[in-house]
Amino acid sequence: MIDPAIIIAAFLGGLVALSLHLPPLVGFLAGGFVLNFLGVEPSPLLGALADIGVTLLLFTIGLKLDIRTLLRRDVWGGASLHMLVSTLTLVAIFAILKAAGLPLLASVAPSTLLLLAFALSFSSTVFVVKVLEKRSETQAAYGRLAIGVLIMQDIFAVAFLTVSSGTLPSPWALGLVLLIPLAPALRALLDRLGHGEMQMLFGILLALVLGYALFEAVGIKGDLGALLIGLLLSPHPAGQTLARSMFSLKELLLVGFFLSLGLTALPSWEQLGVATLLVLLLPLKGLLYQLVFMRFRMRHRTSLLASLSLTNYSEFGLIVGAIAVSAGWLPARWLVILSLAVAMSFAASSLLNAFSERLYRRLEPLLPAIDTAALTPSDRPIEVGDAEAVVLGMGRIGRSAYRRLQKEYGLQVLGIDSNPKSVARLSERGFNILEGDAVDSDFWDKLLMSPEVRVVVLAMPHHAGNLAALKQLRRRHFPGHITAVVEYPEEIEPIRELGAHAVFHVYDEAGRALADSAAEEAGIDSKIGQLG
Repeated sequence: MIDPAIIIAAFLGGLVALSLHLPPLVGFLAGGFVLNFLGVEPSPLLGALADIGVTLLLFTIGLKLDIRTLLRRDVWGGASLHMLVSTLTLVAIFAILKAAGLPLLASVAPSTLLLLAFALSFSSTVFVVKVLEKRSETQAAYGRLAIGVLIMQDIFAVAFLTVSSGTLPSPWALGLVLLIPLAPALRALLDRLGHGEMQMLFGILLALVLGYALFEAVGIKGDLGALLIGLLLSPHPAGQTLARSMFSLKELLLVGFFLSLGLTALPSWEQLGVATLLVLLLPLKGLLYQLVFMRFRMRHRTSLLASLSLTNYSEFGLIVGAIAVSAGWLPARWLVILSLAVAMSFAASSLLNAFSERLYRRLEPLLPAIDTAALTPSDRPIEVGDAEAVVLGMGRIGRSAYRRLQKEYGLQVLGIDSNPKSVARLSERGFNILEGDAVDSDFWDKLLMSPEVRVVVLAMPHHAGNLAALKQLRRRHFPGHITAVVEYPEEIEPIRELGAHAVFHVYDEAGRALADSAAEEAGIDSKIGQLG
């Protein structure tokens, strides 16, 4: 069993963080440090749950990833160039600190400084994806760039761990290519399982058994196996449903990951000082990301927000630190420093990303102008053409609204969605649809709204996205009619206050339509109509 104090600390830490308008993960980290201070020992069960959470996270990343993202020049080129430049820069800084007499670096060899810098050049996949999911921006342009870079870094990490262990994968690893022809059968089975507990159990089977356990058995990192299995299922539409069904379980298990970071060790004041120094170097790491991304053809918002999201240290640094300590290259105290630096970087990055849009607005005028003709096609100006109605968010509700406006009212409708897979799939089915991120303020700068547009429907799955879109429409003095969908009753009033002409509560409206249909079929007249 897990010590009840661990559960209490996690809950109270998350509650305090929420009350301070911070992500709960900051509270989980703080809870871990408090438990450490109180002398609570790390639980093996907590560690196991944390490992499962990370594996499920990588599996769901694979489910939502388009393999073509990794083939983009800005992804593999950006990841490789940043790793090289960041490592060399940090080596130079460590050499200066060693020459200045920093005690913890006095006996460290130059080769170990290189290893330390290499470990700190990575960003945390777990942290970044969790932040992007909370903001519903994993499919935004900058979110896809950040995740692509992280996966490239994961591949570099696997290569490093393979070399450092001195053992090559088993010859049986070549048999893993058979998973590719097996993928259609897995997708077909996913179709037959429906949307209940069997679907989630199948996902866990794929991630932990066919992914993690199978890959570990042939000498390849299991987390990478979970990612690759998810990638094999990603072309299937049901893959997105599977990712959503596993969301809550994965989030709960990841609480253990952040708690366990805080429980690693209790630092001395000297170690705390060095860890703080490493955290103070984070802006330099973010600046290097920005300079690297600016070499590729993308908007400033895409490059800057991706850079801000990647401005943290990775748990991979702890793995490298443990290898260096066990080999005698690094004093054992450095493992505590790295643990603390990673945890503190998560807290600092959470604060930074909470104000990322505001920072972008402040910094954008200082960045060099970009020729729009030189941008990638997805970043160029968007024209709505002859559309009379625009539907933002082409999920099930958005598609239904699109069809109704088109068939029942004869309007020319344009759908907009941030997920490139959904855009491609719906375009093949005959929808007039464009890719765009309505939370992206630059999207609205790119969108050339026609005076013919009379109706905008906000049907995005998350309240924050609909609020952001409504604010942008009002800021641009859109003269037409705005209708928004909400999931919870408390979301109705904020939408109305921002000036939506109509607000529809999904469950209320579905229940009302169902009752009306049932009464109509039964021949029952409405009492309201009779009173009228």
